[in-house]
Amino acid sequence: MRKTRNLRAILSAAGLFLLLAMPHPGADARTETVLRVPWNVTEHKMKNGMRALLLPDNSAPMVVMKVWYAVGSRDEQPGLTGIAHYLEHMMFRGTKKYGPRRFSEIIKKNGGSHNAFTGFDYTAYYERIASDRLELIIELEADRMVNLLLQKAAFDAEKNVVHEERRTRYDRPVGKFWEQLRAVAYTNHPYRNPIIGWPEDIDAITIKDMEAFYKRYYSPENAVAVLVGDFKVDEAIALLEKHFGKIPESPTFRKRPRLAEFPQKSERRVYVRVDAQLPYVALGYHAPNWKSEDAPALVMLEAILGGGETSRIYQRLVRKDTLALGAGADYTYISVDPMIFYLYARVAPGKKAADAEKALLEEVEKLIAKGVTDEEFRRALRNIEAKTVFAMDSHYFRARLLGTAAIAGDWRLLEGYLPALRKVTPAGVVRVARKYLSHKNKTTAELIPTKKSRRANTAKSRGGR
Repeated sequence: MRKTRNLRAILSAAGLFLLLAMPHPGADARTETVLRVPWNVTEHKMKNGMRALLLPDNSAPMVVMKVWYAVGSRDEQPGLTGIAHYLEHMMFRGTKKYGPRRFSEIIKKNGGSHNAFTGFDYTAYYERIASDRLELIIELEADRMVNLLLQKAAFDAEKNVVHEERRTRYDRPVGKFWEQLRAVAYTNHPYRNPIIGWPEDIDAITIKDMEAFYKRYYSPENAVAVLVGDFKVDEAIALLEKHFGKIPESPTFRKRPRLAEFPQKSERRVYVRVDAQLPYVALGYHAPNWKSEDAPALVMLEAILGGGETSRIYQRLVRKDTLALGAGADYTYISVDPMIFYLYARVAPGKKAADAEKALLEEVEKLIAKGVTDEEFRRALRNIEAKTVFAMDSHYFRARLLGTAAIAGDWRLLEGYLPALRKVTPAGVVRVARKYLSHKNKTTAELIPTKKSRRANTAKSRGGR
C-alpha cells in the first residue's frame, strides 16, 4: 500500500479552515481580506468507544471515508518494527466473509477506489465512491476490523512484498539518508525507526505476533471514522451504528503510553556513504509540536526559511549561489509527540556539501541577527492561506486533516491554527529560531556518493560508456 510521510506537502496547511475575514498585520483592512471556508463537523461517539467525524458536502454525489487507527510505528515493540505497516498489507488479504482480493474487487465493481497508508502515529484506510454506496464501504471496513484472516501462505507472500517495497522505495540513497538522520537524531523514541521497519525485524515477525497486534489495536475504541461528502448526517450515523456499533471493545486494548525523547545536549553528525549521484545535506533540530505555544511561530519560521521558491533558503542556495538543485525546510505541526525541524539541500553537480551546509547555517544566523521584515512575514502568511483555499476543494484532503488531528489529540485544534498564526510576530519567529535552531540541538547528516558513482558520472560527462 502507498506510504505517506509526515512532510510539509501533507500537513503544512493543517487546520487551515477558519480563513477569517481579517486583515494581515500592517495591511489595509479596506483592501485585504481572507476567504472563509465553512467547516461544519458533527462528532459522534458510539457506546463501544469508536468516534466518527462527519462533514457533509453535497457539491458532488460522492463520499470519501477514512478509518483511522491510533497505531503506527510509534507503537511497535523493539524487534518488531514494521509490523503496523505489514498488517496494513494483510488487511487486504481477506476476511471470513470476503475472501482474498474480494475487498478490492467489490470496490472497483462499484466504481470506487481505495488504498491505505501507515505513518508514525496512525494507520488509515480509505475509499472514494458514489454516495449511494456509502453503506457498502462502511460494512466492508467494519467487517475487516474484526474478521481478518491471517493465513500462512498469504502472510509469507506479503512479507516478500514488504521487503520488495523497502528495496524499491527505502533502500535508495535519499531514503537511507533520512533513515540514518532520524536514527541518530532520536536516541530512545520510536520515531527513530523507519515506518516500514528494519529488514531484520520484518523477517522476525510471525503470524502470532501479528494476531496479537491486530487484536490489541484494531478495535472500535482505538478507531476514528471520518466521512466527507454527499450524505445526510443522521443517516450516516445510523449506518455507522449498524455496522461498527455492534463490535465489542478489545479486552487487550491499552491506551497509548506517554513517550518522550531525551533532551539533546550536544551536536551529532552522521555520514551516509552510498552509491549515489549527488551529495545531500540536512540539519535536524528537535522542536515541539502543536501542543506548545511556540508551534505557530515555528510554522512561520518554516515558511520564511524554506517554504517554497520565495523562501530564504531556496533563494540563497538554488537561485543566488547555485549550490543546490533543491532546498527548503520541513516542520511537522500535527503529531502525537514532537518531531524534527529540518533544513535540507540537494547539492548541485560540481558543488560541495560543506558549502551547502555553511549556507544553510548562515541563513539561520542571518535571520536571528537581522530579524524578519513585516512584508516577508505577510507574504509567508498569504502563501499558507492561498495553498489552503485550493487544497480545501478536496474531500480527501479534508478527511486527511481531520483524521490526523483526531489521532494527534483533537480535531478541533485545526480551528485555531490560522488564528494562532495571526498572533505570531516577526520578533516571535526570531525568538523560536534562536531557541530551537541551536548547535547543541542539531543533528547533521551528509550523504557522500561513493567512488563508484563518481567514476560513472565522470565517464558519462566525458562521453564514456
